[in-house]
Amino acid sequence: MYKRKSNQVSIFDDSAMFGGIPLNPENEWVKLAKLIPWWVFEEKYAEQFPSGTGQPADSLRMALGSQIIKERYRFSDEMTAAHIAMNPYLQYFVGLKGFTQAEPFHPSMMTRYRMRLGSEILQEVNDVIIGRKTVEDVRSKIEDRDDSNGHDDHSDDHDGAGGRGKGNQEPEEANSGTLILDATCTPQAIRFPTDTSLLDEARKNAERLIDALHKAGLTDGRKPRTYRVRAKNQYNGFSKSRKKTNRSIRACKRQQLNYLRRDLKAIDAVVRKHPDEWEKILTRWELERLGVIRLLFDQQRRMYETRTNRIEDRIVSLSQPWVRPIVRGKQNAPVEFGAKVGMSDINGFLRIEHLSWDAFNEGTTLQDSVEGYRKAYGHYPDRVLADTIFRNRENLRYCKDHGIHLNGPRMGKPTKDPIIRKQELRQEWLESGERGDIERRFGIAKRCYSLGRVTAKLKHTSEVMIHMSVLTLNLQKRLRLLLRFFFVYFKRLQVA
Repeated sequence: MYKRKSNQVSIFDDSAMFGGIPLNPENEWVKLAKLIPWWVFEEKYAEQFPSGTGQPADSLRMALGSQIIKERYRFSDEMTAAHIAMNPYLQYFVGLKGFTQAEPFHPSMMTRYRMRLGSEILQEVNDVIIGRKTVEDVRSKIEDRDDSNGHDDHSDDHDGAGGRGKGNQEPEEANSGTLILDATCTPQAIRFPTDTSLLDEARKNAERLIDALHKAGLTDGRKPRTYRVRAKNQYNGFSKSRKKTNRSIRACKRQQLNYLRRDLKAIDAVVRKHPDEWEKILTRWELERLGVIRLLFDQQRRMYETRTNRIEDRIVSLSQPWVRPIVRGKQNAPVEFGAKVGMSDINGFLRIEHLSWDAFNEGTTLQDSVEGYRKAYGHYPDRVLADTIFRNRENLRYCKDHGIHLNGPRMGKPTKDPIIRKQELRQEWLESGERGDIERRFGIAKRCYSLGRVTAKLKHTSEVMIHMSVLTLNLQKRLRLLLRFFFVYFKRLQVA
């Protein structure tokens, strides 16, 4: 059940009368609370609670606000709930009507909040913060969806103009603005994967499954022999050696593969004898883990037999099998393990254009990003600043047909005119400096927020944390621009 709040302003919505405690209106969290139109996205959030009975769920402001606080200070879930209980400004930000010394929610609710906050809601909030959409755009989209009972036949008419009165029937404006594109990897908080460690972990998990089946009496009273002590001693002896040669690594992989093959064979025997009972003994988590172990064994066996280290959809974590190795070619980390995210930078604000757990060629996302820019602002960008990988023939032809300047050297032989050549080189140098702005944004998001180490354990919550990092980064920039505006305004008044 979700109880919608009225838009009527109460005395507690005034920061100066927060439960009788005067709050500083210049505080960061008081200003941030006014930047986010909470009530606009509450209808979309309420769709997850179709039932009209039961205890009312926490509001969108509580769910989203607590996640922003967590990202802003890089707190854990427990620390976030504890600091909200100690700070009246944080309680005002999450929508409490008065100061309370008790924690407003249990720390475990932070995971539920991340499950409820989908990527679509966070993307719309981010678009409003960065100015890509207006509040009227979001409201009209919700109204159209409600009127059509889930079939949004007229969404293109609203979204194509971006709330700026640019319908599809009106002529487009001239190209203007700069769109910066790049991609980065968001490392997942997993142990650095090696073939031997993955096989050892899979063997231990298989042994636990055998123990559970034996305890339930499905092994006919005789526990299968697993040689777990010998396997453990062999792996420990290998892992403690300082210098691991290719021969020792291959020998350890062969040993662990044999032990794991024996364990899976014992599990398959139980499955054949008790086809209707074994699934009832194992939990859902254990059944999923068994499927991952089988896939890992098959991949490692094929790589061992073919003497290769590459395979499609390679598993690098048993607990998070959707994580893939992303080859980035960086000097400090040539391979990273996490999601690959293609982003755009418009006037210093980041936006996620494409997110995938599989490696992709970011050059293929340029045309979709440019069309999204035109759909939001009513015109194409005047310039697109991107890396070399974006400069393929299809993108160059696309930009030329739409009058868009794509940075980098032009196709063909360089001109022989030294003056023109000097101007082109200088333009490339200046545009490369402008393109570095998105790299700086990546650095801030990874150093100051959780984009550099995603600690969520589920696929959905990991994507939510990535979106939250970008949203919090843009909120801080929007707040700095607001403070700079007031500073310049009052300074001009003093001069006058």
